[in-house]
Amino acid sequence: MPPPRVLTVAGSDSGGGAGVQADLKTMLALGVHGMSVITAVTAQNSLGVQGAWELPVEAVRAQFRSVVDDIGVQAVKTGMLSSPELVAAVAGLLAGVDAPVVVDPVGVSKHGDALLAQEAVETVRTLLLPRATVATPNLDEVAQLTGIVVEDESGMRRAAEAIMSYGPRWALIKGGHLATSAQAVDLLCDGSREVWLRAARHDNRHTHGTGCTLASAIAARLARGDDVPEAVHAAKYYVTGAIEHGFALGAGIGPVDHAWAWQKAGSR
Repeated sequence: MPPPRVLTVAGSDSGGGAGVQADLKTMLALGVHGMSVITAVTAQNSLGVQGAWELPVEAVRAQFRSVVDDIGVQAVKTGMLSSPELVAAVAGLLAGVDAPVVVDPVGVSKHGDALLAQEAVETVRTLLLPRATVATPNLDEVAQLTGIVVEDESGMRRAAEAIMSYGPRWALIKGGHLATSAQAVDLLCDGSREVWLRAARHDNRHTHGTGCTLASAIAARLARGDDVPEAVHAAKYYVTGAIEHGFALGAGIGPVDHAWAWQKAGSR
């Protein structure tokens, strides 16, 4: 039997630390078959994004149909969708998929480069987030989508309520940027249940690709049959280890290590 199949709909990172490249590495590490729909090509390295070119909607739609109609999917993860037209097209495609969808509403890169056009924000709110089984915004993306500036854990609760109002089944508010917490704390909720996830905050600047990696790990675990809290717990564990083992690459911020668990097992 083939392994579970997971599709990433996201942009390409030429430096290999984030985007589709990070998604596929994560999926391989977690035992699923990764497939891709490329939405944009970026010229990107450890110092930032030097250029980005969105693919035509018809090219994105053709890739999606080619994979889904023949191979099928057990989960989908979305990442960089920069324009209103592309967001709307992907949301429409997802409407016909009977599989969990993890939406990472990518707004800016690790280096602060804008990856979502301002005019696309409303389309994300009204068309894409309602398709999400899990939405995974970080605190910058929360501010972009809701206007809420989170400064403490009570702010994360308000952020979760605001994101849930746009229609996802679950919201995962990522608190890695929360300066007031000594731990890396995230909040998962579905409107009635609250699950706080806490992990050590590792002193490592090489964290490129954390958001893509976490969302892809959630999708991989959902495809393997986990429920949402189980998938998020497992993904949190995986990305925490990847951050701990992140490595220097180039002159700027290096990537997390997607192979950390293999290397740890191999050293025993």
